[in-house]
Amino acid sequence: MNHSIYSADRTTHLKIVVVALVAGILVAGFGISAHNSSDEGYTQTARIMKAGKPVAITSTNNSLVR
Repeated sequence: MNHSIYSADRTTHLKIVVVALVAGILVAGFGISAHNSSDEGYTQTARIMKAGKPVAITSTNNSLVR
């Protein structure tokens, strides 16, 4: 048995590629099946905010007259 990937033969490289491909497909399949596809309360709505009048914030209780 050869323990080096550099000197391995063609069938060993092919086995490694096939195992990696199958593992990738399994991980992707698990991720897709675990995805929650229900739309219960997870909808997003866009809200438009417009700028209003300027506000002055102070640390005293005195009112600001403009």
